[in-house]
Amino acid sequence: MRIIQLLPELNEGGVERGTVDLNREFIKHGHDSFVISAAEGKLINDITEKGGIHIPCNVCSKNVFTIPQRVLSLRKIFKQLEPDIIHARSRVPAWLSYWANNSSRPFVTTMHGIYSVNRYSKIMTMGDRVICVSSIIRDYAINNYNVDQDKLRVIDRGVDLNSFTAPLDHKFISNFKAKHNLDKSFIVTAVGRITHLKDYETFIRAISLASAKISNIKGLIIGGWDENSEYFKKIKKMLKNDLNSSQVILAGSQTKIPEIYNLSDITANLSLTMGNVARTVIESIAMDRPVVCTAMEGLESLIQDGLNGYIVPIQNPAEVAQKITKLWHEPLLGVKQTLNPNFTLPTMADKTIDVYRELHGK
Repeated sequence: MRIIQLLPELNEGGVERGTVDLNREFIKHGHDSFVISAAEGKLINDITEKGGIHIPCNVCSKNVFTIPQRVLSLRKIFKQLEPDIIHARSRVPAWLSYWANNSSRPFVTTMHGIYSVNRYSKIMTMGDRVICVSSIIRDYAINNYNVDQDKLRVIDRGVDLNSFTAPLDHKFISNFKAKHNLDKSFIVTAVGRITHLKDYETFIRAISLASAKISNIKGLIIGGWDENSEYFKKIKKMLKNDLNSSQVILAGSQTKIPEIYNLSDITANLSLTMGNVARTVIESIAMDRPVVCTAMEGLESLIQDGLNGYIVPIQNPAEVAQKITKLWHEPLLGVKQTLNPNFTLPTMADKTIDVYRELHGK
């Protein structure tokens, strides 16, 4: 099959990394893989180095005045490539693809989150098949949109375990720990862009509370930020006013994620809402690191209290600090062996290709 995936940009994030992973799997399965996104992006080389083809196109901008021109550009690309499947992973690319395609080729969308209920978001339910990254998202689509349930497919996010069993870059680990003064520290890591949904206020307060018993604790935040965002300014102010400036470290975006998990003692995902099981939770378990994670329907199939981590209520720094301290006192062993195979990349890729075949066969 000739498969096109579309997303706004190829930078950091779960959607982006999922696209890169599936591109690699499609090539392994003998399919032709194309990815359409903005001309610039940190992960573009990851597409081309694995045999995929990246096609630059402005499927990111929300400027309504340029829509006709961009639809025409996309229509030309579709005509040239003659894809068997068009798979949109975000709302703007989905609308542009929908108009450019004119329903002539199989069209797949993926609902990656709980979108606001409006006409703009409805496009994500308008694919010939709609992939939902969790049963929560499927039920949300059913309850909020007039969507044909027969076309919904639940496919959990999957992690490439090979990426987490490959030899580690120990020089990077040593240099990173030296740079941030992490030697002999008990490291609690949170991975994700600095946005309000990640609730880094709770993370910072929990680290502060836990430091009363764990004198060598360090909080590590791995993820990019917008210097001008009010939320980032709030976080910077918290770190300046509430904590020793070295107790929580903003380390920015990192490419060597397995190494980051390896140098950590535990990880935390304290998101206010999750429509799917966060990739960081799965990755941490794959790297044999326990997780403290906010409660969400479906996590019971992944997080098992006292075996690979603990589930905590949202916005509860005291409870998070208590679980961190418990893991400091009582480290968990054999975390990696608890990983549910439904959350692995081969399973995700096989199920996605099965969806494509349903349409391609028709």
